[in-house]
Amino acid sequence: MLQEFKDFAAKGSLIDIAVGFVMGAAFGKVVTSFTDGIVSPLIGMIFNADFNSLKWILKPAEMAADGTEAAAEVAVMYGSFLTSVIDFIIVAWVMFMVVKGANKMKKKQEEAAPAAPPAQEVLLGEIRDLLKKK
Repeated sequence: MLQEFKDFAAKGSLIDIAVGFVMGAAFGKVVTSFTDGIVSPLIGMIFNADFNSLKWILKPAEMAADGTEAAAEVAVMYGSFLTSVIDFIIVAWVMFMVVKGANKMKKKQEEAAPAAPPAQEVLLGEIRDLLKKK
């Protein structure tokens, strides 16, 4: 099993996976920054509020007589959830476009390369050529 892992790592697959993971994490940060810095403020203008702070208050905070908070507010933070959904949709769309482009390039390469004849035909051709020489 250790030998199989060494073979796997030596082929570069492990390195490819690691590079893809790091790039994906960095891309996720870029998308989150884009959503938080550009998309959320624009959508927040529609709601006249900070989009990430949109919430549905189930139970307001209870204040003590001395002005301190006795019980915390209970709220559904749907603005934060929607921001995460927008992040996911952007990442999913970009990944779809990358895979679609890669598949298109792969298909072009397959079309450009002529298909090799089956091994049986090659062998029969060699036999024919040898018989012609005699």
